[in-house]
Amino acid sequence: MKSNIARAWWWKIAALVLLFFTYYEGFLGEIPRMPILNETIRNLYFHVTMWMAMLVLMICNAFYGILYLNKSDLYFDLVADESARIAMVFGVAGLLTGMVWANYTWGAPWVNDPQLNGTAASLLIYAAYFILRNAIPDDSKRARLAAVYGIFAFVMMIVFIMVLPKMTDSLHPGKGGNPGFNKYDLDANMRMVFYPAVIAWTLLGVWMMSLRVRIRKIEWKNEDQ
Repeated sequence: MKSNIARAWWWKIAALVLLFFTYYEGFLGEIPRMPILNETIRNLYFHVTMWMAMLVLMICNAFYGILYLNKSDLYFDLVADESARIAMVFGVAGLLTGMVWANYTWGAPWVNDPQLNGTAASLLIYAAYFILRNAIPDDSKRARLAAVYGIFAFVMMIVFIMVLPKMTDSLHPGKGGNPGFNKYDLDANMRMVFYPAVIAWTLLGVWMMSLRVRIRKIEWKNEDQ
């Protein structure tokens, strides 16, 4: 069951089609002409959706960490580890695209914004996750501690990027009293691109993670021979 889902082809084709659609509409599609945002609103299809893919992968990390604590199966630790690795890739990509957006709309690539600072803190917390893993040679002990830390890291990430920014002033939409994107005058065309873009980046992240898991499993087999 584990390998059948990872090796299925239909969702990978869907990922490629949706990614092509996202890029095409992201650069060439019609957008609403809004003050200040102007053409930069196209970054909604990349910056926000990449972070949503990151969030899904972080959920996978915590979920498989819980599974490991219940089952003590190193496969679950492997999936948790690779989920966090690919999530970091999307986290950094989301941070960089956000800095580009901020440079045009807020006047600087980095401002003293609680969500920006919270995101940076969250990525540092997950960076410590990998430091912890590399510091423990025993497989079972490493998996157990990493699972516990991964759950802690996920909770802290939710606090830093979803809870605290809503409790103070923030430039981000939907935070600090600002209306969210769903309150803006976005036309139906943008929504028809945004939601497929979320699915596209999420499927790409899961695809990358599954490939990494398969490579690691092959490495395990070679080490056992």
